[in-house]
Amino acid sequence: MAAYNKFNSLIEAVFEKKHDFSTDTFKIMLTNVAPVATNSIKTDLTEIAAGNGYTAGGTAVTVSASSQTGGSYTAVLSGDTVFTASGGNIANFQYAVLYNDTATNDELVSWWDYGSSITPADGETFTVSTDGITLITAS
Repeated sequence: MAAYNKFNSLIEAVFEKKHDFSTDTFKIMLTNVAPVATNSIKTDLTEIAAGNGYTAGGTAVTVSASSQTGGSYTAVLSGDTVFTASGGNIANFQYAVLYNDTATNDELVSWWDYGSSITPADGETFTVSTDGITLITAS
């Protein structure tokens, strides 16, 4: 099971209006370079090369629900994100990173660490299980 982590800048970015979980476009991109909690924008990371089923910038995800209760706000992703190798292998990666593609600087939200390098071969799929993940709870 992948370890789920949030970037330190997430809460600050929410309070500075860089994220709107009800309207912005969020994406998951793949990298083989370890993110650190102090990263804050997409250019802090090195994305894998596009090709063979992986599109530069990653794949869009859907925020399926958001709510506020007792002063805490929660946003939840829906469904899984699937990458399918086609025409060759997808480049090696170990991390899947969620970021805000609408924000001016592509602010980072969170990442999954899969523990070791993964290389989907031609015809294979790799799934980032996002169903029911709580993106942010701020009080």
